[in-house]
Amino acid sequence: MATTLQTASVSQKQNQRPFSLGIYLLIVFALSWPPQIAYALWGNNPTSGYLLSSLSMVMVTVGTFIAGRWVFRDGFKKMGWRWGKPKHYLAVFGLALFIFGAPVLLENLFGLHSLPADVCAGAILGSFLTSFILTIVPGFGEEFGWRAYLLPRLAQRHSLRKALLIHAFIWWAWHIPALVKIGSQVEGADANPWLSVAVTMLVSLLPAMMNATLFAYVWTASQSLAVASVYHSAYDEVRDALQRGIGFGPLVSIWEMVATLIFGAFLLWKADWSSLRFDRKETCSGSNYKR
Repeated sequence: MATTLQTASVSQKQNQRPFSLGIYLLIVFALSWPPQIAYALWGNNPTSGYLLSSLSMVMVTVGTFIAGRWVFRDGFKKMGWRWGKPKHYLAVFGLALFIFGAPVLLENLFGLHSLPADVCAGAILGSFLTSFILTIVPGFGEEFGWRAYLLPRLAQRHSLRKALLIHAFIWWAWHIPALVKIGSQVEGADANPWLSVAVTMLVSLLPAMMNATLFAYVWTASQSLAVASVYHSAYDEVRDALQRGIGFGPLVSIWEMVATLIFGAFLLWKADWSSLRFDRKETCSGSNYKR
C-alpha cells in the first residue's frame, strides 16, 4: 500500500509543469479583465456594477483553477482549506469597522459630515448583511487566486518580502480598469480626464499594495480561505453599507489610505511570513518555478 501511494505521488510530481508567472497572469487577466473593463464602462447602476465586478472577481478563481488543474498541474493543497477560529472572524470584522466605521464616527462627532435626517441603523445593518452574503463568493474568488495560489509560488522564487511586494503590485495592476473609472469620475476630472486618471493611479499605488499585504496577512495568519474571504467581503461591504446609509465626508478616504498603508507596511516589515514557504514547499518547490 505504501509503495502504491509513493508511486502515485511520484507520478503526480512528474506530471507537474514549472509554474510561470507570465502564463498564469495571461490566463487570469484574459478571463477576469473583460468583465472588469465592462464594469468600468457600463457599471453605472448598483445591479450592473455588482454583477460585473463580482464576475471579474470570480473569474480570478476560474483562471487559477485552469492554471493549477490543467496547465501547471500543481494542485490546490495547503491553500487554507479550514474554517479558522472565532477570534479570526472577530478580528477581521473589527478591522473592517476600524478602517471605515471609525472615520465615519469621527466625522460626525466633530461636525465634518452631518448624518442624513432619515438615517436608520436597522436599514444600514440590513443593507450590510445582504451585500455581505452576496460578496462572500466573489471575495473568495480573489483570495483563492492572489493569496492562496499565487503568493506561495512567488515565495519559492523570491525573498518573502519581495514576493509580497510583487503579489501586491499585481493586485493593484489588476484593478487598473476600476481605477480608471474612479479617476474619470472625481471632481474636476472633466477639465483633464487623463491627468485625473494618472493621479488616481499614482496616489493609489502604495496604499493598495500595503492593503494587499494586509489581506495576505489575514490569510497567512489564519491559514484559512474562509477567514480571508469573510474579511474581503466585510472590507467591501462595511464601506459600501456606510456610504449608502450615511455618506462619507472628507476624512474617510484619507483615513482608509493611511490606515492600510501603516498596517500593511508594519506587517511587511515585522510579521513572520515564513509559513509561505514552510507549509507549502511540497506543492510548489523552488526548482519547479520559472518566470
